[in-house]
Amino acid sequence: MSRRCQLTGKRRNTGMKVSHSHIRTKKVQMPNIQRKRIWHEEREMWIRIRVSTRALRTISKIGLVGFLKKNKMKLRDIT
Repeated sequence: MSRRCQLTGKRRNTGMKVSHSHIRTKKVQMPNIQRKRIWHEEREMWIRIRVSTRALRTISKIGLVGFLKKNKMKLRDIT
């Protein structure tokens, strides 16, 4: 399974590391992905998803149902 947020779609970012002598080497920036159990209010059940910490902050603020409605997603899209 790739390191990708199931809610926001965040994934790794590739770029170049540039040294003082301007030698360029590839580098990878990984997202902060956590495996969390989140309570779904409408279905009254626990859902286990891989979510970025940025999305986790939003979920704690507006709730999972609010997050899904805001992004026009359904529960079947993430499971």
